[in-house]
Parts: sequence; C-alpha cells; structure tokens
Amino acid sequence: MERVDLKEKWRRTPHKPGVYLMKGTGGGVIYVGKAKDLRRRLANYFSPTRATLENGKTRALIAAIEDFDYYEVRNDQEALILEQKLIKEYRPHYNVQLRDDKRYYMLRASRQEPLPRFSLVRLRKDDGARYIGPFVHATALKETVEWLNHRFRLRTCTCRCPGEAEYRHCHDDVIRHCSAPCVGRVSAEEYRQQFEAALDLLEGRGRKEHLDAITQEMMEAADALDFERAAHLRDVRENIMKTLEPARRFARRAADLPGTVDPDRDLAELAVALGMPEPPQVMECFDISNLSGNHIVASMVRFSKGRPDNKAYRRYRIRGVDGQNDFASMLEVVRRRYSRIVNESAALFDKPEGLDTYTWLKQLSAEGRAPITVPDLVVVDGGKGQLSTAVAVLTEVGLGGMPVIGLAKRDEEVFFPQRSEPLVLGVESGALKLLQRLRDEAHRFANNYNELLVRKRVRESRLDAYSGMTPRRKELLLARFRTVPNILARTPEELAELPGISLNWARSFLSAMRKEH
Repeated sequence: MERVDLKEKWRRTPHKPGVYLMKGTGGGVIYVGKAKDLRRRLANYFSPTRATLENGKTRALIAAIEDFDYYEVRNDQEALILEQKLIKEYRPHYNVQLRDDKRYYMLRASRQEPLPRFSLVRLRKDDGARYIGPFVHATALKETVEWLNHRFRLRTCTCRCPGEAEYRHCHDDVIRHCSAPCVGRVSAEEYRQQFEAALDLLEGRGRKEHLDAITQEMMEAADALDFERAAHLRDVRENIMKTLEPARRFARRAADLPGTVDPDRDLAELAVALGMPEPPQVMECFDISNLSGNHIVASMVRFSKGRPDNKAYRRYRIRGVDGQNDFASMLEVVRRRYSRIVNESAALFDKPEGLDTYTWLKQLSAEGRAPITVPDLVVVDGGKGQLSTAVAVLTEVGLGGMPVIGLAKRDEEVFFPQRSEPLVLGVESGALKLLQRLRDEAHRFANNYNELLVRKRVRESRLDAYSGMTPRRKELLLARFRTVPNILARTPEELAELPGISLNWARSFLSAMRKEH
C-alpha cells in the first residue's frame, strides 16, 4: 500500500485545540494525546527538533507512526475529558498515564434526601441522584464546592437524615456557616430552596450575577486595603470559572466531533467504492480473538450511519471449536448471529412465496417490524479464507444475497465473493478509514472480552491452592504459559526465567502442585 504523506497531512491540520490519535502498522492506535494547538503540537512528531529526538520513547513513537487522525474540541477541559476516554478505549501502547481506572470527579447532588447535600464521586450510579460533570480541575472543583456550601449555608455532614442527636457532635453551623436544618433553625423547605439555588449555579444559571457580585466584593476589599480577602475572592472567582467552563460529555466514540473523521462523507465514499446503490446505513463486523489458549472469543460490532451503535454490540464464547481455528470460529459466530435473526423473524411472520430471505428481512426492517434490523453490509476481519467461510454460512441460513466483504489487515485489501482480485483503496480514502474504524472497533471489543475472561480465570485459578502463590506470580505464570496443565508440564528452570520467581520457589511449587494433580 502507498504510505500516507504525514508531513503534508500535518500541514493541513488546523491551529485549534483537540485530541490526536497516532496509528501504527495496520491502523491500530498506538498513542493518544491532546493539544491546545493541534498544528504546533503535531510539529513535534513531523518536524521534530534535535532535543525532541533525544528522548528514546518519543523517537520510537515517531518511527512507528504510519498515520494519524484528530478531533477538534472547544477548550482544554474538553480535550482532557476526550483524551481520557480514548486512552481507556484504545489502551495505546505508548500511553503511560490515564491507562488505569482513574476517573475525573463528578458532583453528586442527593436531591432524593430530605436535606440534600453535595458530595464528590468518581462513578455515576443509578440511585436517583443528580450527577454533574465530569470536572477535570479537581482542586478548583473542591474549592468551588467549599464556597457553595459556605455561601448557600448547606450541610456537609454525611448522614442521610441528621437530627438533634447528630447536631450534638457537629459544629458546622459555627465553622462552616451551615444553616442547621437538622434542629429547625431553617425549615426543610427553605433549606431545599437554598440547595436548588446552588444547583442552578453549578448548571450555569445565574453564573454571571454571582461572578459579578464576587468581583464587586473583591474590589471593595481592595479599596479597603484588605488585600488578603481580595486575593481570596480572586481565587474563588477563578475556581468557579474553571469549574463551570463549558465542556461536552463524550460518548465512548467521538465520531460527531469535527476533525479528520466525517462519517456521512465516508459512507458515501464507501458506497461508490463498493458499487452499492446507496450508502450502507447499518454495517456489522466480526472479529476472532485468540489472546489466550483457554478462551477463543468473537465480537460483532454494529455501525449505524457510520457511527458506533454500542447497544447492538455482541460478544461470543466459541464453543464448538477445539484449538485455535479462525475459520471454524468465524463459521460458528456468523451462523449463530444470522440464524438467530432469521429464526426470530420466522417465528413472528410468514415469508411471502417467491421472495428471498434477505429481501424479506430488509422489508421487515424498513417497516420497523423486524426483531433485529438486518445489516446492509457485513464485514469480516480477514482475507479470502474468512470471507469464503462467512459466505458459505450466510448461504446455509438463507442469506446468500446479503452483501459481505473481507478486510485483510496486512495490506488493507478489500475482498469480494466470487472475485479473485481484491480492491485496494487509497490510504487517504474515507471509505477505507470507515472500514478500518469498524474493523478496529470489532478487534478492540473482542480483545477486551478475552482479557476479561483471562482476568476472571486469574482470580479463580487452581494455583491459589498453593500457599506460596501471590497474585503477581499467578499473573506471570498464566500470562506466559496460559493454563495450569501447561505450567505443571514445565521444568523449575523454565519457571525461574520469569521475574520474581526463584529456582527454589519453582521447585517447591511444582512438587506440591504435582502431588495434588
């Protein structure tokens, strides 16, 4: 395949804030970064200085870049939020930070409680509370909440229904200016009105009035030579502005953001490239994951109008295949997916005579009566072999007329049934980029499921029966040898090659485990 002219593509990048995704061989995301100015930030990769190249990690990353995409955002706060989501989604090789389970703070408003309050949380729960955020500036958020509690005289105690017994041990009415509704100094209704006023401010209503009032207080304090109070009010104002800076919440995929990704345009290009009469509004893609010897899994992801339809994603444990056999695994998962679609529709409706099954299902889908909307295009991850397997299964279940193609990773070639020569799309083609996004999402979803099963197996392993086993040793052993029988078949010297495992420990472990098995 032709190589992307990275410098030329970089020169067309705008001077706007955003998030960029570096891609390596095969189109996989290897690094996600954010920038206040995309053009200037990307210059570090495509027009690097000598100082930049002195960093070994950066030099290796630059050498691995085959392509890149970017999303424009409105401000730095949005860039931080989107960067975090994309790193967690793609788990790029060259990203070190934000790969853990860290999440930005959200503000929880416990409106369902008799005397509601604010609290900082990192996870959203379905508990009836109002959640605001996420907020990327943690310190500014904490200071703003402190100011809100003080200004609106809100409680900060953690009990759900405070009363006189709790008040005896609480001095918030003195220290934090709490209005003490727990002992009736204000009525519950008056307290709720104050709480709602604070909530309105957090949601952006009355923001200007409050900021103007703080500015006026700050100026009066400065005129009175009370510079300490003026500085405090200045900090309060800046914290509120940081906290309330407008930022969108992003879904797992950010296809609607401006940048190099334009789903509608790419769909139109794909229809032309594949010779389809109209853009495929619903596409489904399959991928097989063999990350571990014990678990072979498959994924099916769906794109609607060129955008991920996360609710329609499906994952499968391959049950009828022994060992690693991608063709047999693809056969099983395609049969399970589309035989279900056919059977569920046949159980509800009678197919008219003379009408092929795919056309009938398309009619049901167009009328909104189909239990599962049939796709306009099926994509399998692989070349001629995987495609032939999928075609055979579709014909078997009565969907031989369904459009299906294969996308081979090595050279990003598109294969068609009954055609020997593949279609090669240009690396800048929106059609290819759309197919790559679909294929990469299926690959990511399958690998995540496989890793989930591996982590579950690590937690529930028979290796825990050995008293000297630690979580780290168990993880190392299973990562290298996959199964307990494989581990027990090794020599102590082979186990001792792993970091943190000594030869004496390996001998003791194998001796004890072999006696039990």
